[in-house]
Amino acid sequence: MRLRRICLLCFLVLPFLAPSAHADTAFIGIAGPFAVLGAAGVTNTGPSVIYGNVAGSIGTPAITGFPPGIVVAPGALLPGGASASVFNDATTAYNFAAGQPFTSDLTGQNLGGMTLTPGVYFFSSTAQLTGTLILDAQGSNTAQWVFQIGSGLTTASASTVQMINAGPGGAFNGGITWQVGSAAILGTTTTYLGTIIAQAGVSLQTGATIGCGRAISLTASVTLDTNIIDTGCQVSAGTGGTGGGTITPPAAVPEPGTFGLISVGLAGLFLTLRKVC
Repeated sequence: MRLRRICLLCFLVLPFLAPSAHADTAFIGIAGPFAVLGAAGVTNTGPSVIYGNVAGSIGTPAITGFPPGIVVAPGALLPGGASASVFNDATTAYNFAAGQPFTSDLTGQNLGGMTLTPGVYFFSSTAQLTGTLILDAQGSNTAQWVFQIGSGLTTASASTVQMINAGPGGAFNGGITWQVGSAAILGTTTTYLGTIIAQAGVSLQTGATIGCGRAISLTASVTLDTNIIDTGCQVSAGTGGTGGGTITPPAAVPEPGTFGLISVGLAGLFLTLRKVC
């Protein structure tokens, strides 16, 4: 009886290891469940892990690189493409973000080293992140940030976006939206938060991750290379007097060899459970 309880616990718990709560980008609509949308297709290299749907538009070139990339259920790989309505909603979210009156003009400044409270932040041309950007939610689990970027967004390698002072642990129901007028490029091992909606391509270089958001290209493709993208967003309880909960981006994807060992180990676990349960 005890063994059967252990088996039941394993099968119940394992599917829920990934967060399931979703942060909201305003007016994202039916594009919300999509972690990756590329109007001209999606190309992946390496063992990327995607929590959410993956699709191009109907009639675009086939999605490539899955496997070795994986889409974790309930997310789905849609090789036939997403409907026009999905891209219409993504465009609506882009236009809404672009139309908000800004609270601060950061044109010409590097986001690295800044601490920003909820608001709308404007760049007339490019935006650059080198180092760490801290988003201070001021005790709220519904805080909203919008970044209006006139042309390109780029991050240096190993740059980070993190959130502090969110509300109690649990789901974060606010949003972090990056409205990008041309292309977005996340440098190697960048750990990022928020939904990127770009007019041109979106490229995640090796080991870059996105939490609380998505990678969406309205007119071009999304390129992945050993990445994690997770639409889910969970608040961890604050520690050491941080004043509230914290949100950190997903950890880096394991090295291909480690990924393989983990896969073999999980397969062995399920085979063992199948025999004894």
